[in-house]
Amino acid sequence: MPVTISTWNINSVRLRIDLVAKFLKAVQPDVLCLQETKCPDDAFPLKRLARLGYTHVATNGQKGYHGVAIVSRLPFEAVDRRSFCDKQDCRHVAVTLSEEAGLKDPAVIHNFYVPAGGDEPDPAVNPKFAHKLAFLDEMRDAETLHPVNGARAILVGDLNVAPLEHDVWSHKQMLRVVSHTPVECEKLGAVQAAGGWVDAMRAHVPASEKLYTWWSYRAADWAASDRGRRLDHVWVSPAIGDRVSAMTVTRAARGWPQPSDHVPVTVTVEL
Repeated sequence: MPVTISTWNINSVRLRIDLVAKFLKAVQPDVLCLQETKCPDDAFPLKRLARLGYTHVATNGQKGYHGVAIVSRLPFEAVDRRSFCDKQDCRHVAVTLSEEAGLKDPAVIHNFYVPAGGDEPDPAVNPKFAHKLAFLDEMRDAETLHPVNGARAILVGDLNVAPLEHDVWSHKQMLRVVSHTPVECEKLGAVQAAGGWVDAMRAHVPASEKLYTWWSYRAADWAASDRGRRLDHVWVSPAIGDRVSAMTVTRAARGWPQPSDHVPVTVTVEL
């Protein structure tokens, strides 16, 4: 059964609910994973999403900061929310799709918002960067992120690291910029290796080609300068590593009115 899954750092779901609606109408994913929702669970725009056909929602949010959510046309049978680094800061939510969704075997979708890490890439002087590194270490060691024995799992989200040379506009100039420093890239790689995760985006776009999902608000003309980074990711477990039939980045969304600085990534996975 083909299941289409999108991930998008929306940078306030209530502020940009019209953009969410526009995207859902255009792309019609089965599941949309949102990050940086900046919305308490009891204020999430459920009615608007239900009118669009997305009646199954799992949230992990708080007022003003962070927050993740999974909205789905398919029913899910379990919801999990995990805290990292002893902080209740709403950075993870997971759901399990199974028989009710029409699947013969269950599949878990993890949605993450990894800490950005501040501006200074030195954990000794920047607590935000230290938190980011510790968060990645905890992800690496989390047994729930080690799919084994043929487990079907998808991990998506704003991981706030652009790990490969062509995931940034200038590898040389970005080496000392948070999101592309060697230590961050190494730690994200360790998370991926620990779970045997397959990078679904790079399975469709070779590592030798530029691939971005984020462009700074600071750019006068983001499209012309094209100084992007690939901060948003889709990984699949080894059992379904060869079952991603399509992958698209909705670059046009960066040019929509009052946009997020991230754009959606969508994959179709045979589950």
